[in-house]
Amino acid sequence: MKHLGFIRVAAAMPRVHVADPAANAREILQLCAQAAGQQCSVIVFPELCVTGYTCADLFGQNRLLEDAEQAVASIVAGTASLGAMVVVGAPLRHAGRLFNCAMAARGGKILGIVPKSYLAGNSEFYEPRWFAPARALPGGCARVRFAGQEDILLGTRQLFRIGEATAAIEICQDLWVPVPPSSQAAIAGAQLILNLSASNDYLFKHEYRKSLVGATSSRLYAAYVYCSCAEGESTTDLVWAGSSLICENGAFLAEGERFARGSRFICADVDVQRLDTLRAKEHSFGFEGPVPPYILQDAGEAAPTDFEACLLRRIEPHPFVPQGNPEELELRCREILAAQVAGLTTRLEHIRCKKAVIGVSGGLDSTLALLVTALAFDVLGLPRENIIGITMPGFGTTHRTHDNSVDLMRELGITAREISIVPGVRQHFADIGQDESVHDLTYENSQARERTQLLMDVAGKEGGIVVGTGDLSELALGWCTYNGDHMSMYGVNASVPKTLVRTLVRWAADNKFDTTGDIHRTLLDIVDTPISPELLPADAEGKIAQKTEETVGPYELHDFFLYHFFRSGAGPDKLLFLARKAFDGVYDEPTLRKWLETFLKRFFQQQFKRSCLPDGPKVGSVSLSPRGDWRAPSDLETYWKLTV
Repeated sequence: MKHLGFIRVAAAMPRVHVADPAANAREILQLCAQAAGQQCSVIVFPELCVTGYTCADLFGQNRLLEDAEQAVASIVAGTASLGAMVVVGAPLRHAGRLFNCAMAARGGKILGIVPKSYLAGNSEFYEPRWFAPARALPGGCARVRFAGQEDILLGTRQLFRIGEATAAIEICQDLWVPVPPSSQAAIAGAQLILNLSASNDYLFKHEYRKSLVGATSSRLYAAYVYCSCAEGESTTDLVWAGSSLICENGAFLAEGERFARGSRFICADVDVQRLDTLRAKEHSFGFEGPVPPYILQDAGEAAPTDFEACLLRRIEPHPFVPQGNPEELELRCREILAAQVAGLTTRLEHIRCKKAVIGVSGGLDSTLALLVTALAFDVLGLPRENIIGITMPGFGTTHRTHDNSVDLMRELGITAREISIVPGVRQHFADIGQDESVHDLTYENSQARERTQLLMDVAGKEGGIVVGTGDLSELALGWCTYNGDHMSMYGVNASVPKTLVRTLVRWAADNKFDTTGDIHRTLLDIVDTPISPELLPADAEGKIAQKTEETVGPYELHDFFLYHFFRSGAGPDKLLFLARKAFDGVYDEPTLRKWLETFLKRFFQQQFKRSCLPDGPKVGSVSLSPRGDWRAPSDLETYWKLTV
């Protein structure tokens, strides 16, 4: 059973019976069985769940501590038949001090015991009244006998290896301090941080707690499993909501229902392979100084989990375009457009340039580039007439795109020109001996290069720069003509993928211009126009015959492949697996396989085009600039031939 770098983790919240360890053990074992039935490899319980967190001065009673030890023994014995590592909270007395501990067990054996480093002693918390912090351990660690087992390591510097994942443990308050123990544990190799917590709830505390968990997982490039106690804890002064979270690199995979009744658990699938890839790319990760040694406890193989049958995380089919959250989409579109405008205004200012030349085709890419250019000129206080837009009809230009390009230039108030490329291309065909009836690559590329030549020469004549229109998806696939539309003097769309280009144009239509005016209608029609370079003649009805996505495949798939290839380092088998989950019911597996193989082949064959790209602003986490984000050899014989 292939895990593909995933591991299933759970945060379990039993109904607590205060000062009744035997009853708590029964609740814990029932949840263990349920979570193990969901094929979880790691099951985390709350802080002091064996006794209850709110026992107060009862922690000074020998009877409670003895009962807790017996309860832990029964829980550990119950793990013998489970495929998961179970982590529970219980008190442990050693060397005349009482420690608030997390106990990790698997296969009927306690793997290690981790004491709490930082005790909560402010306001409603009184932990120092009963417990000693981990630093009070003589020598920093000890070998103890507990729950019928000998020679168990008691100490904070322990990591627990299960399958491909390495876990570290911290307890509640450890998260809230300036330098949490998880920081060094992550540098030492832990991708999973398990936090056993007893965090009470009051107004707005959950939002702050959630921000801490999200920020910590982002900062550490880790998954954070936060499990807090729930119903049953004493409400003498406090209430407990069971605020449990599973977060991976800032993205919340699962969140428990707060103030719910009864025992329950949440689980999610963490991608540890992705976390390792992100860490490897971040060269400052771990440069804080030497990390004291950790002892690695082997918890064995991960549970046999069928991720094919059920993956407990959502795979977003359109990772560049947030779905279902209008506020996030609004923020992203506004931010990206502002970044594009800032990039172009800075370039124009630095080179003392007051004119721009742009090819306007009536398609998505040139429309976005033109909108960015118009907004940049507005920021600089330059007249839009200084933008020279040129529509260059060729053999495949349709009335729809031609009319939209003309209308858009008029509505934006720029200087509009029309130069047919047909005479020049025909002369070129005659010069090189190309038969115009042969619609091959030469037929197409000659038109693209003719357009670029015209733009460059007009820019030289006018003292302006050519603003490039090509987008990130085209650069990934090499779907551009070398030294044709591949080239410009500044490419404002260089890191904007096609799926996002369409979204940005639609957003700009609705938010930057009068929604009742002609420009709004023009922009929406451009959004609805099929994507095409229009280098082949139109069909008998004068409509676009050359549709890009029929040739190279759907851009939503290629953008998906690009994102996970670049951000997660996913190989072909994992890309196919993720695509099956994301596009279930949309594309069948043969279709996904076909376009994935197309993506891989084109991406690596066309690297030479990306090795000499014009400057352009980076606006997202995925960029293929040869100067910044993607450096690769152009000569690869076998890598792209990997089969899936």
